[in-house]
Formats: sequence, C-alpha cells, structure tokens
Amino acid sequence: MLSTRSIGPYLGIDFGTTNSSIALAHADGRVEMVAFPSAAGATESFRSVLYLEQHRQVGRNQIKGFTGPAAIEHYLDAEHKGRLIQSLKSYLTSRTLTGTEVFGRRYTIEDLISRILTDLRLAAERQFGQPVRRATVGRPVRFVGAESAEDDAFAVERLTKAFVHAGFESVEFEMEPIGAAYAYESTLDRDELILIGDFGGGTSDFSLLHVGPGVRARGRTAKDLLGNSGLGLAGDSFDARIVRKLVSPALGSDSFERSYAQAVDRPASIIPAVPAWIYANLERWHYLSFLKTRNVAEILKSARARAQEPEKIEGLINLVEEDLGYQLHQAVQRLKIDLSRHELAEFRFRDGSMDIVAEVRRADFETWIADDLRSIEMCVDGLLDTSGVAAAKVDRVFLTGGTSFVPAVRRIFEARFGAKRVRTGNEFTSVARGLALRALETTL
Repeated sequence: MLSTRSIGPYLGIDFGTTNSSIALAHADGRVEMVAFPSAAGATESFRSVLYLEQHRQVGRNQIKGFTGPAAIEHYLDAEHKGRLIQSLKSYLTSRTLTGTEVFGRRYTIEDLISRILTDLRLAAERQFGQPVRRATVGRPVRFVGAESAEDDAFAVERLTKAFVHAGFESVEFEMEPIGAAYAYESTLDRDELILIGDFGGGTSDFSLLHVGPGVRARGRTAKDLLGNSGLGLAGDSFDARIVRKLVSPALGSDSFERSYAQAVDRPASIIPAVPAWIYANLERWHYLSFLKTRNVAEILKSARARAQEPEKIEGLINLVEEDLGYQLHQAVQRLKIDLSRHELAEFRFRDGSMDIVAEVRRADFETWIADDLRSIEMCVDGLLDTSGVAAAKVDRVFLTGGTSFVPAVRRIFEARFGAKRVRTGNEFTSVARGLALRALETTL
C-alpha cells in the first residue's frame, strides 16, 4: 500500500535515447536504483522502447501498450507484430514531426514518451512504496537535431509536457554530464578537476568541473563548473554507418530499375529502384518504425516490380512489414561490442528472406565513423579552449555510456590526457545515480 507522502526531492531520472534508469538518494548518501523485472531477471537499465499492439474484441478494437523489457518480450512473442518504437527522445527538437497514427489512433510524441515515463514512475512507486511526483531529470547539453539554443529549449518544453502527462508535478532539469560527475565524485577522497564524457544513444556531452569532498564541504560555486559542450551524435550515429555499409546495400540501396533500354542492348537504367529517403530512415532507429505505412508499402511493392534485383527489395519489404527494427538494432549492437573486443568480427542479420553475413575489420569500422570521431574531438578540444584549461591540468577523465567502450572513442581521450587518467564505470546507471545525489545536495 502506498504512503500518502510523495517521494520527490532526492529522485533522479535518466530518460535516455536507448536506456533509462531511476535512482533514489537517501539522506545518508546511499543511492538505491530501481530494479525492473524482466524474463532474464531484474535489471537497473530500462529500455526506452514502446510497443503497441491491437487486440480485436467484439464491437471495438483495443490498443495495448508495453514499455521497457515487457515491450520487447511482447514484441518477440507476437505472431502478428504491432509497432515497436525506439529512440523517441531523438524527436524532441523536430517541429515538423508532432506525432504519428498507430492502428487508426493519433498519438503526439509527448503522448508516446509519457507512456514510457508513466511506467518508470509506477515502477519507482512500487519499489519505494510512496507516490512519485517530483524528480531531478537529466537532459543533454545539446539535443539530437538541435541547431540553436531555441531548439534545445523547445525540446525541454516538450519533455516537460511528457513528464506532466505521466503524472509528475515538478521536474528540475540538470545536464546529464553533471549527473555523471556527481556519481564519480561520490567515489573520491580528494578534490579533482575532471572532464566528464557522457555518451548516450543520440548525444555526446562533456563537462569540465571541480569536484570532491573539499568542494562539497566549502559549498559549490558557479566557478566550479568551467564549461559544458555537446553534440547530437553518439551510438546511434555509429549504428547508422553500419546500416549504410552492410545492411542497406543488401536491401537494394545500390540497385536500379529495369528498363526497356536493356532489352535492346542500351546502357542500363540509372534510376534507383527505391527512393533514397527510405534508406536514410532505415539508418535512424527513431524513424525506422514509422516506415510501416500504407504509402511506403505501395512504393516498395512498385519498386520490387521494376527492380533489377527484386529479391533485395523483397528483403526490405519484409524488414518494414515485419517491423524488424529491434532485431536489426540487436545485430548492430552485437557487431559494435565484438569490434570493441576484437580486431575482426562477423555481422549477422538473419530473418525470413534476409540473410546478411559479413566480416568486418575494426579498422574499416573506424574509417566509417571517422567524421563522427572528428566531431567528438573538436567538441572536446573546443571545451578545453573555451574554458582556458590545458589537458595536462585535468586530473581525471570519467567516461560513461555504451559508446565509451568503442576503442577509437577511448583513444581520443587517451591521446589528450593519457590512459592512466581515463576511467569508466556504471556505464548505464551513473547519470541517474548522480542526478539523485545532485537532488539530495540541493535540497538539504
């Protein structure tokens, strides 16, 4: 039975592009993570996904929604797939994409996000036995797609609405790398000048600040935070390169239409069989599920009839109709993990008419993501320059988030600060832990 006293001031929520987590800081400084049930056992990392499926009943159709581990389990068990929606956080800056229609019902982006946030809130209430109405919530330095401060403000406004729709009465936002900094600070016995690198699914964020027991004892000041920087790319951008190089060609991105000219020994057609924008959406997890529309289905069936390689277009049709974005995402993640551990790895994506197998060298993958790596380097160097801090003066670098495991990303920091000064830890929960500690400090 829930107590009538609402938990709020010491609750930290990291609503991530790929994963989310919730932490509660107790008055004595202990941090308790919310554990979410799953078929594989309890987990502190909640997949930020939403699965909607239609149940036909006498006289009406009912749409049921599932989130997190339950969403994935229902999706995998379903004989007739519903809609699995990933990376919703990446839509927040878009003024043109306000929502979507699922099974004839219109949903705004805020509606879809609030469905995930509601289940996060209810899970916290069940574990802590008290209502959850207030929280300190992480936000990236720069949201995906943001080109100005106005874009970031617009994203925060939409995210706030989603939290309100999910039953929250008060939300305080804090930069996600600051949350990670608080988590790292809790392990220190001396003061340090640290650089935090927080790599999410959609954003890479950096903060340079003084932390430690001495800083807490004297009281923090604005001068302790030397600077923030960020950019709207991270793990999802690396995923897009893999899809572009390995998956899209196998599904017809390099294929052209058949033409009458070929029958009379004229040059082959150079008209692409499928519009390029479909493959562009294939590369972005938050757009992939929205390809499942009547318009796209008609385009692809027509393309299959005209294509020189119709079997490739058939594979694309199968991917879209069966809504196989999750399976594709998992195949890409496995490759990234394997390449982080080995110089050579195998990519496998098999489902229905698709059988995509390729050996990938780490060196080739690093070539694919070279532009993204340069953007990260420029962001880090820019932060040091604008803060007026030489790399040699930074005591420690703390990296968090799954992309921090990519060797090429880690080398960026090792080259500037030395391997001995680079640390990682609690890659998927450190931001929530730190946000809870931040909430505790500012409330006491």
